[in-house]
Amino acid sequence: MSKKEFKKAEVFTLSAAHLSHDTFSAMLPALLPLLIDKLGLTLSMSAMLDIVRRIPALFNPFLGLIAERTGIRYFVILTPAITALSMGLVGLAPSFWALMVLLFIAGVSAALFHVRSPVMVREVSGTRVGTGMSFFMVGGELARTLGPLLIIAAVSWWGLEQIYRLVPIGLAASLVLFVKLRNYKVPTTQQRGRERGDTRRVLHMYLPLFGVIALYILFQTAVKSALTLYLPVYLTQQGESLWYAGISLSILQFFGVIGTFCAGNISDRIGRQNTLLIAALGSVIAMGLFVAHNSVVLLAFLGFFIFASGPVLMATIQDVDSHMPTFMNSMYMFINFGVGSLVVFVMGALGDSLGLQLTYQICVVAAMGAIPTALLVKHAAKAREI
Repeated sequence: MSKKEFKKAEVFTLSAAHLSHDTFSAMLPALLPLLIDKLGLTLSMSAMLDIVRRIPALFNPFLGLIAERTGIRYFVILTPAITALSMGLVGLAPSFWALMVLLFIAGVSAALFHVRSPVMVREVSGTRVGTGMSFFMVGGELARTLGPLLIIAAVSWWGLEQIYRLVPIGLAASLVLFVKLRNYKVPTTQQRGRERGDTRRVLHMYLPLFGVIALYILFQTAVKSALTLYLPVYLTQQGESLWYAGISLSILQFFGVIGTFCAGNISDRIGRQNTLLIAALGSVIAMGLFVAHNSVVLLAFLGFFIFASGPVLMATIQDVDSHMPTFMNSMYMFINFGVGSLVVFVMGALGDSLGLQLTYQICVVAAMGAIPTALLVKHAAKAREI
């Protein structure tokens, strides 16, 4: 098949892999109200749980270099089972520290999965990289819709301590991926040819682009983290039931699926920078209205805009003409998870000291910074040619 051809079967398989893996990763926010009650956690402590889950992303550049040299497809195959096992045992954790260990293992598994899979998507998307990334990211965002509903149903049926009964789903997913991907040939650095200077040269060439992306993520993640991690806590603090909170989170995530699906294809047509600018403007307006009115209906608009930037940023990185695309993607994941961890900690600290209502208002102001930052993307992408 032509390298420029969009290979639907392969893209669908990788999107399904993303769905199976991230369904378990997405369970933590819905579990937080129960874990806070069981273990007596503060919002800052709950933020540390998410940060510990993100810490392995700091090693993404190293993992990217390994994948560049070996093309390890088993990163994608095995990780759904590992993540399912670690998240399935969360309900049995007897202490905050045991919970930290389980979430760290889940974080390692997530880092291994995400460092390789987007590059595989790029390789099978031909000239429609934005569209391929949208399909791939839809798998992840759909997982964030299904994950809260699945875990709340499991808690309702079996109780928090027996959510391990969901683990076979992850094991089955890895088995299916093994059958589908065991013969998949992943081009390595040696097959593509290597750049002179390797990682140092790549970092120097694309530093402006990495900097702009880091700023954009910083401003956008303020809203995204406040909602995806703390929305169930926020709603239950206001007297809503866990089911209502979980459904609200799923509404947010479901419309995130739609935004994710549309954004990549739109960015192929009108450009990455224009799409990021629209996403930034929409996020600020929708979050401002939600803070003012607390209407769950507004979560649909929020979900559409705050998740739209994901496939566009990933496609921007994959647009780069580099012989080390896996390393480039690993740097993006390093920035994404690193900046996200910092923001999550700040959101937790602000929530403890100021309350989540005021914290959400601060997020609206912070999100405004993404608007001018989006205007720098095209210039930063061209800075490598100077």
